Amino acid sequence: MSPAAYRVITLVTLVSLVFIMVTGAAVRLTGSGLGCSTWPSCEPDSFVPRSASDTHGMIEYGNRVVTALVMLFTVAAVLGAHWRSPRRKDLFRWALGLPVWVLANALVGALVVVLDLSPVSVIGHFLLSLGALWNALVLHHKASEEPAPDGRRRELAIPAVRRACDLLLVAAGLAVVTGTIVTGSGPHAGDETAERLDFVVGEVARIHGISVMLFLGLALLVWRMARVGDAAPSVDARLRALLVVLVAQAGVGYTQYFTGVPAWLVSIHVLGAASVWIAVLRVRLGLSEPVVEPVTTAVAAARTKRPLVVPTDTVPVP
Repeated sequence: MSPAAYRVITLVTLVSLVFIMVTGAAVRLTGSGLGCSTWPSCEPDSFVPRSASDTHGMIEYGNRVVTALVMLFTVAAVLGAHWRSPRRKDLFRWALGLPVWVLANALVGALVVVLDLSPVSVIGHFLLSLGALWNALVLHHKASEEPAPDGRRRELAIPAVRRACDLLLVAAGLAVVTGTIVTGSGPHAGDETAERLDFVVGEVARIHGISVMLFLGLALLVWRMARVGDAAPSVDARLRALLVVLVAQAGVGYTQYFTGVPAWLVSIHVLGAASVWIAVLRVRLGLSEPVVEPVTTAVAAARTKRPLVVPTDTVPVP
């Protein structure tokens, strides 16, 4: 398998992991969280819903089918890393993590059903999905670049920017966690009988909003540092992409809050959360690049074990 073909596999796998997050949200937003009463079968005496007219059961079962397809994509990423030419051990190791994440999340999904959509279990389900996204993005990033023969990398930002980007990851994590608490306290539990976190939605939403504003302020600060020359243009471009998706996500969040949290906006907000997470990870991953130097005549001769022929008319330089 060529490196270009393998990059396509890693990209498709990444997209599928985002897609499963949206379909998982659809299960909750349609009240289908307990559409199947058991796992892995849908009902104790049936692997699939008993009737096609069982809307909740079909939605929950459909999400499980999508999960199985995503697992196949992750297996394809592992096999592709093995068949890729030239073969790279780092890609194979990162690819191995993908089916582990998906299987772990499937087991947590089963626990969600057993615990009747406990908010804590649902939050864990979502955070594991973000972990899988991280793994898939790192794999795709590494598959998109060829490492230097000696492993050297060139820094594309000064140390202050790099430290600030580390803080961006912390801020993103804080915004995500507070957002899950808002979700666990608000409507759209996945079933009318599901319990909710014992928080006032308005108060936790305010805390979440503050965390998002801090995140946005820090992103603007880092972008300003990159704009004045403290980072390469590629870092500046990734920061601008982060700002675009972050502002859009904040806009969706405030809109859904002031419009009564409609289900269709919540699904967009879930997609936005995945997009913000990917954008901030891309910023961090883009802070260095492999040092690829042109191969000199001497190095080429050494690699091919051929004698180095120096032109007779070459004049030595003192």
